Amino acid sequence: MKKNKIAILGLGYVGLPLARLFATKYSVVGFDINRERVAQLVSGIDTTLEVSNQVLQSVLVDEISDKNGLFCTTSLGSLKDCNYYIITVPTPVDKNNRPVLTPLLKASEAVGKVLGKDDIVIYESTVYPGATEDDCVPVLEKTSGLVYNKDFYAGYSPERINPGDKEHTVEKILKVTSGSTLKVGKKVDDLYKSVIIAGTHLAPNIKVAEAAKVIENSQRDINIAFVNELAKIFNLMNINTQDVLTAAGTKWNFLPFKPGLVGGHCIGVDPYYLAQKAQEHGYHPEIILAGRKMNDGMGVYVASEVVKLMIKKGSVVKDADVLVLGITFKENCPDVRNTKSVDVVRELEDFGIEVTVFDPNADPIAVKKEYNIISENKIPNKKFDAIVLTVAHKEFLELDIISLKKDNAIVYDVKNFLPSKLVDKSL
Repeated sequence: MKKNKIAILGLGYVGLPLARLFATKYSVVGFDINRERVAQLVSGIDTTLEVSNQVLQSVLVDEISDKNGLFCTTSLGSLKDCNYYIITVPTPVDKNNRPVLTPLLKASEAVGKVLGKDDIVIYESTVYPGATEDDCVPVLEKTSGLVYNKDFYAGYSPERINPGDKEHTVEKILKVTSGSTLKVGKKVDDLYKSVIIAGTHLAPNIKVAEAAKVIENSQRDINIAFVNELAKIFNLMNINTQDVLTAAGTKWNFLPFKPGLVGGHCIGVDPYYLAQKAQEHGYHPEIILAGRKMNDGMGVYVASEVVKLMIKKGSVVKDADVLVLGITFKENCPDVRNTKSVDVVRELEDFGIEVTVFDPNADPIAVKKEYNIISENKIPNKKFDAIVLTVAHKEFLELDIISLKKDNAIVYDVKNFLPSKLVDKSL
């Protein structure tokens, strides 16, 4: 029997932790088209901070063999002897919030060029139900010349990576698995079960697994939208939202969601995948899209609240200096994809405000490239008319907030993270 050799396409926030984990028990070939990214990984450095350099270096190997270890490459030919292909590329939306499957289809085409008899292709990227078999498999068939469920097979096991979370790592999160046949589903499940200590759940088919993933984040999005709406209501009533949530949270079945900016590559994107598919079937999803509309508008709301507070304190808004703390999409993470902190920055700038962005975790080059915004890794040596915390990085607790404030400056804390005595208002 052929020994399992695993290829993982896409070595980002999802692919690298998975490749590292599988490399402890299998021969793994990690493939990415980003040469700079692969060069960093080969040198034992992960700039996403998802895998420590020490752990990464412990599994890296210099050549492909049957022994356990991770070989990173940009050469597609290095994948040809693998029998499992796991695709973990991004699935974003365009400027009109329509699903973009281009990375997924290009990865499928790449696999099709090296796919062999009886190989299994597993998708982890978040998609709408049906994408694996309706969109990706035809590409595999066309490129490889092989027949689906006769010459090769497919599986779907949705990623459950939580960027920046060092407690709930990939092996500690229960994994949903599925296959294109019952036998293949069992093989896929056994493969993941061999490394996922939290266990697995074998779904009855691929579409069920796809649907399960896309509703996980849609559910969170809707719940956060609800508390964001509550925050707006309680703000008008001059009631502290966090105090209300703390009181309500004393009931055993109250769900502990908090208001905030909802960005990132999952919660801020996945609902649009489900909405798109629903509309293709003639159904207009009202609750899902209402939640997205609420959350997409929170950056503008926060900026307007900051300006109102500044005016009440007597600050001249035009040409005022405002410090925004955080530009990543979540705390203690360098990922800037689809961050809603950008909405706060741009809305403040539309008021004629001079905005300084400080984020110790974000790569200034990536921020400039993605958003054309200058981000600093070091705290500026000046005082500000307002300070707005948008991301709860642990480093911000060590800041001397008072020394950064002008006499009548305001502090607005989106995350309710800073000591309350320092804050004029929280979301």
